[in-house]
Amino acid sequence: MSGITVRYFAAAAEASGLEEERWELASAATLDALRTGLIERYGEAMQRVLRTGSFLVDGTVRRDDGPISGVTVDVLPAFAGG
Repeated sequence: MSGITVRYFAAAAEASGLEEERWELASAATLDALRTGLIERYGEAMQRVLRTGSFLVDGTVRRDDGPISGVTVDVLPAFAGG
């Protein structure tokens, strides 16, 4: 098991009710497993965020389901802007 810090921003923070928490993941943790866990824990509101959002893993934007190689994962909703 390895631990990561998951930080939530904007709509993701609203869906989770948190700004940050610690997750213990299997040694071969993936973004797919984290996504599934987030939806199981926080339900439909988080599922909506993840449908259009992305992850930032140690400063790198990720939209894939691959392995988590970092220690901090930010959950980012889609941002509007110009």
